[in-house]
Amino acid sequence: MKTWLEPAPVTVPDELAQLVGHPPIIGELLVRRGMETTGAAREYLDPDRYRPASAVDLRGMERAVERLYTAINRQEKIAVWGDFDVDGQTSTALLVSALRGLHAEVSYYIPSRQSEGHGVHIPSLTRLLDMGVTLIITCDTGISAHEAVDYAQSRGVDVIITDHHHLPPELPRAFAAINPQRLPADHRLHTLPGVGTAYQLIRALAGDERRDLLDLVALGLVADVALLVNDARYLLQRGLEQLRHTERLGLRLLFEHAKLEAGRLTEEQIGFAIAPRLNALGRLGDANLAVDFLTTTDTELARTLAVQIEGYNAERKLQVEQIYGAAQAQLERDRSLLDSSVLVLHHPQWTGGIIGIVANRLAEDYNRPVILLTTPPGQPARGSARSVAGIDITEALTEHRDLLLTFGGHTMAAGLSLTPERIPDLRRALARTVSKTLGHVATTPTLTIEGYVPLEQITPEFVAAVERLAPFGAGNPAPTFAVRDLALKGQTSIGRGGDHLRLTVEDRAGTAARLIWWNGGGQPLPVGRFDVAFVPRMTDYKGERQLQIEWIDWRLTEGAVEVAGLPFQIVDHRGDRAITLDQLRAEHADLQVLGEPEFSRLKLGRGSALAVWTIPPSPEVLAAAVKIVEPQVIYLMDHDPELDDQEKFLRRFLGLVKHALTAKAGVVHVPTFAALMAHREATIRAALEWVESMGVVSITEKSGDEVTLGGSRQNGTADPAQTERMTRLLTEAAAYRAHFRRATARHLF
Repeated sequence: MKTWLEPAPVTVPDELAQLVGHPPIIGELLVRRGMETTGAAREYLDPDRYRPASAVDLRGMERAVERLYTAINRQEKIAVWGDFDVDGQTSTALLVSALRGLHAEVSYYIPSRQSEGHGVHIPSLTRLLDMGVTLIITCDTGISAHEAVDYAQSRGVDVIITDHHHLPPELPRAFAAINPQRLPADHRLHTLPGVGTAYQLIRALAGDERRDLLDLVALGLVADVALLVNDARYLLQRGLEQLRHTERLGLRLLFEHAKLEAGRLTEEQIGFAIAPRLNALGRLGDANLAVDFLTTTDTELARTLAVQIEGYNAERKLQVEQIYGAAQAQLERDRSLLDSSVLVLHHPQWTGGIIGIVANRLAEDYNRPVILLTTPPGQPARGSARSVAGIDITEALTEHRDLLLTFGGHTMAAGLSLTPERIPDLRRALARTVSKTLGHVATTPTLTIEGYVPLEQITPEFVAAVERLAPFGAGNPAPTFAVRDLALKGQTSIGRGGDHLRLTVEDRAGTAARLIWWNGGGQPLPVGRFDVAFVPRMTDYKGERQLQIEWIDWRLTEGAVEVAGLPFQIVDHRGDRAITLDQLRAEHADLQVLGEPEFSRLKLGRGSALAVWTIPPSPEVLAAAVKIVEPQVIYLMDHDPELDDQEKFLRRFLGLVKHALTAKAGVVHVPTFAALMAHREATIRAALEWVESMGVVSITEKSGDEVTLGGSRQNGTADPAQTERMTRLLTEAAAYRAHFRRATARHLF
């Protein structure tokens, strides 16, 4: 569960309220998104009212257009160099189809993800130049291709770069370098992805909008998770209109295979059904075929490629699940990896084209940046990084470029390569960098609630009103609403393996509704009265338009913890030092005790009552104890073990280490140490690695819950990363204990 951020109160001007009409919550949504006037709201809601920025605002645009005019008039051979993700595929297809429509002689090349990776590679570039190409146009790549640009120039070939990735300290010496990152951050074109940048080049060349190309722009915008503000939002609005009536054979066949109704296509369907299929081609096959697929007028070729794409998509799904399971298994085997502010995992058999998808999934699971690497024997490690809000992963990699062979990307995603031996160094270095940034970023997952809606008001009409704010995505998220004070009346597992849940809820007035909880299988369900956060949508299921209420999160209704709803009573004795365990045992012969003086975390069993004697180090330790005991009554105490101070912690910890060396043959049972120290197992593992780095002991073996210690070595110097990790874990425990003392009882469960 997440921390809910309550909707900020706003005042909706009367004119705006009249403009948007009913329900009034739509006006509030617009104000919270910065649309406080009727003029701004009209531009936001209606693309006919919006005035896009001029394409020539992009630096280098006029020079690029002039060079393209010359190349077309002279019938020079032009080559478009693209990239293999959907942004790159659509950028390439857009440039190729537009230039051919202007009777240009144009070819294209997209490098292989598996054998070449991102960027402009001289061996392949050489083959193009040897074919007589005299002008190269890059799209969604090239802004860091210094060597390749210099090589092309040395052979008398001009290069026009269209890209959107982070700018290097110095730009390549290209004929023109068009990149929206060169504009001020508040410019309306600043958030364009690669396909949006390529479109601006054609728009400037044509002297007007080319709406026939905007279906491709819409695909790239959604697939690349572009920030949907200003011109990017406008282009997606227009692009969706075009996409719903596209004449492209390939896309129409793709809609059929995905069982989508083209006329009602949404940005969500692009993100979850169309983009993954095209990405699968670039990840597992040859992305050059995507350009054929998106531009062909040959029905048979389109059908053949559509079948191939479906096959690659099925393989993608299988490999994603396999790699995701393997990554989770690594984390289960070595839980200390989760103590880091960034996850860096690797395996020699992981498919390079797939790991980016899994990295994104893990970043969502663990709310931290994730890097997954494939490490084939004898080759550099190559991988993908995915980030979370507040962490610019490419900037973080830039700080440690000395550890890398190659890297590049943008705020939320990056690609990289390095020698396998440097992976541990990269993990430590990035952990330090990200930890510093996280000091200014909320690490606890949060959920913004846009408003509370009674159950009976969640109707197709309500959804239609909300969808006036679409298209949704980065920068304009689909609003999450909440409904209060519900009871769970029924549940059904659905999907392969019961991965999802269909839940029936009811409010106090007796109004019932069904919600879908994607990937909710196996998740804890509320007991008693609760609130639900949800996103409402209309879906086309078996050709029928239906209301779908998507379950996002839940929390116990205010007051339910101490009054009703949980299967136990809470008796709060925090601050009361007169209560003894003997008194409690007189009432409960099977009393279970968490914490000192029993040191009984590992001895817990079923019992009618649980005494939380010592403040636990984390909510997970408390929750685990409650799960084991299944008590009818919980007694809250707040005795402090006084072991969060690093000096006190180490004094006691080193005494336990000495005992393990002399009486236990050096074997440390980590869960026992954690119970004796009133800390998490992660803290114990961090402390063991710290004392090893100091030369106090040596770690000779790690096996599950046990760590075997050897004799001392020559005194060393503590690894700063190990010191930082141990200090951070001690600080987190101290912070939770402080929260435990002051929080209301209902907020502890």
